[in-house]
Amino acid sequence: MTYILCVTFNRFVQPAWMQRMSLPDAYFTYENKVGLRVAACAATFVLMRFIGRTAKHLGNQWHAIGRREKSRVVQTGPYAVVRHPGYASVLIQELLFALMSWSYAPLVGLGIIAGAFAVKMPIEEDLIMQDPGVAAEYRAYMQRVPARVIPFIW
Repeated sequence: MTYILCVTFNRFVQPAWMQRMSLPDAYFTYENKVGLRVAACAATFVLMRFIGRTAKHLGNQWHAIGRREKSRVVQTGPYAVVRHPGYASVLIQELLFALMSWSYAPLVGLGIIAGAFAVKMPIEEDLIMQDPGVAAEYRAYMQRVPARVIPFIW
């Protein structure tokens, strides 16, 4: 949003402070850079579909904060690959923002968000493990799906 407002109010030219945060141009031709930015925009639409699928599989188990009355472990769709696909989509979107805006700024946000998720995910999983109704099932799910956010990495 900041990017859009700054560029719009500066007659559609990036302000100097934004240009200093731009990704390097030396490795890409103008056409390749534009192609990457357009591809990142298109990938955002694919990611929105992924987010919709994630929400569909989660169903009534989604809640902004707190416990559900009738908790269950969702293991279908994206949840069969990673335990926190919603967080994965946020991290991917930050990478796409970096390409779309051709700036380092979203990468700083990516680092901050990844750090927050690294703290938040174990807390959430500990809360789930304290629920006697789903603890055993979640423990088995953790064995089947070891990746929290990125398969084979995290």
